[in-house]
Amino acid sequence: MHTVRVEDIVVANHALKDVVEKTPLQKNKVLSERYGCNVYLKREDLQIVRSFKIRGAYYFMRNLSTMERERGVVCASAGNHAQGVAYSCNHLQIKGTIFMPATTPRQKISQVKLFGGSYVEVVLIGDTFDDSFAEAMKYCIQEDRTFVHPFDDPLVVAGQGTVGLEIMNDMEEPADFVFMSIGGGGLAAGVGTYVKGISPNTQIIGVEPAGAASMQAALEQNDVVALDEIDKFVDGAAVKQVGQLTMSICQELLDDIVLVPEGKVCTTILELYNSNAIVVEPAGALSIAALDYYRDQIAGKNVVCVISGGNNDIDRMQEIKERSLLHEGLKHYFVINFPQRAGALREFMEKVLGPHDDITRFEYTKKNNKENGPALVGIEMKCKDDYQPLVSRMKQHGIRYVEITNDPYLFNLLI
Repeated sequence: MHTVRVEDIVVANHALKDVVEKTPLQKNKVLSERYGCNVYLKREDLQIVRSFKIRGAYYFMRNLSTMERERGVVCASAGNHAQGVAYSCNHLQIKGTIFMPATTPRQKISQVKLFGGSYVEVVLIGDTFDDSFAEAMKYCIQEDRTFVHPFDDPLVVAGQGTVGLEIMNDMEEPADFVFMSIGGGGLAAGVGTYVKGISPNTQIIGVEPAGAASMQAALEQNDVVALDEIDKFVDGAAVKQVGQLTMSICQELLDDIVLVPEGKVCTTILELYNSNAIVVEPAGALSIAALDYYRDQIAGKNVVCVISGGNNDIDRMQEIKERSLLHEGLKHYFVINFPQRAGALREFMEKVLGPHDDITRFEYTKKNNKENGPALVGIEMKCKDDYQPLVSRMKQHGIRYVEITNDPYLFNLLI
């Protein structure tokens, strides 16, 4: 199998230098103080299309033959790769058909149309990247077009590897750790190739969402495997199956993979926004979310986190906040059977709720005869230590309840 070398990335960098932004590598004061080390952020969220994906897409398309350019290209993407391909289509004047899952945030779809202009047609199909990928491949064969793979191609990997080249050129001291997100593995394979090639002692840490850990599964099985189910929330990294090429490179170069729960990703998004005014998408927060799991190893070291993208849809902020609160143990949902007597609800408010507990959702689960029915109650707390006392007071006052926060079936059914 063709692999990718440091020289390939140097060549790609030369080809890309007038098209992509050389994004800043910024030392982050807040994170450096929190972890007692030097944390540098590679700001790919400041790229032209607000993610690193343009690097691989443009480099691949720039290498097409005249005939391939005339026929046009096809791609499948949950958003960022699509934007990279769309921008490249417009810039290189190549016609492109872009397949996106129907679940893609609206903001990403409009960005694709904006970047591609008249050169691009968007087709919304399927629920996941893998669904739209299958449709795109079918269309590609029918129409005899060239497929621009989001990760599993040596030219794409070399293009993404230019992120690593820029990091190493900008670091004044040796980098001890480089953390980056893994979806299909193109970024980790490319950056890992360059960084390990010139600094073998730098540790390369891949970070996957816990609900879509396809690279970890592949490395455990020593072969690419398709996950049956994935959590689609971290849309930029929610891939059921990584690439054959990217897996073989990651197998050789990755020092570790960290799995981050989706709720933890949400907390990180909010912290980055509140503390640093940095807007990241869920996949862009993965590398920073992983630092908590490496707190001891990174103390006193030079650490680089690649912020892979900043295409966050403002419509998702409510869900992000909710997931963060649930993960941090600050929000709990109960089905409560109130005693069948007048004043039971008032008594619950006065005697059971703590001074800093807040009811954020309340609805009776029965349409008729509500006073006798159970109610769905969402309670938000200032501090997670307030949870145990709340539950104790419910028991003390004889309140019958079922907590549904940790019951995926009931939670998804009712919330």
